[in-house]
Amino acid sequence: MKLNLVPARTGLTWVRMGFQTFFNQPLALSGLFFMFMAAFTLSGLVPGIGLLLGLGLVPAATLGMMVASLEATKGKFPMPSVLVSAFRAGKAQAKSMVVLGLIYAVLFLLMVAATALVDGGGFAKSQLGIDKVVMDKALLESSSFQAASLLFFALYLPFTMLFWHAPALVHWHGVSPAQSLFFSWVACWRNKAAMLVYALGWVAVMMASFLFILLLSGLIGGPQLAKVAMVPTTLLLATLFFVSMYFTYADTFSAGEPPAAGAA
Repeated sequence: MKLNLVPARTGLTWVRMGFQTFFNQPLALSGLFFMFMAAFTLSGLVPGIGLLLGLGLVPAATLGMMVASLEATKGKFPMPSVLVSAFRAGKAQAKSMVVLGLIYAVLFLLMVAATALVDGGGFAKSQLGIDKVVMDKALLESSSFQAASLLFFALYLPFTMLFWHAPALVHWHGVSPAQSLFFSWVACWRNKAAMLVYALGWVAVMMASFLFILLLSGLIGGPQLAKVAMVPTTLLLATLFFVSMYFTYADTFSAGEPPAAGAA
């Protein structure tokens, strides 16, 4: 396994490859993302452990979308089974992915809990759906809620760097969860310019998409069109983003071609 250092402009290439790959298999990749979201939502309904279970599935499901992207680049139609690729690559890797998911869930909950030190728990409850907190204007504009939000996002950046490449490294390189987190952090940091351009590229795509909807609704549909169009547009952009994640990994690490979806 070799870490590649890429120029900053590669970040835009990753965004472009996400679009290109999605439109190779739009129905399959959209369907897989909806299944991903459905699994996360349904797992959250399990009494007692639903939240922990749902969060714990995120690394495995993210890996599944990366495998689907790889399949699409080969001209193949990714089947639903790719979403469980993390658990079909052998007992050792499956166990490592479970551990990685548990670490992800615990760290995420700790980050959310840390915000309670700032605002007494309002932000945490809103994120976790506890006590059905009403997200009214007064709450959103309160200084304590905004401070808690800033703290969460400040913690979320290093958290994201830890887990960005970790599922792929566990699956395709067979490293331990702890090693995958370390290597992912180093890879993101060493390629921070490309990752920043990648992030800004997606921000630009999202802003342009939402601006287009608002302009179009103002011309022909009114506010109702904007409300109707925002949800599918957001889901489409989220799908494109997850599809593009594979390319950030593929250009950053090299050790020959990764195995096909579900390969042992």
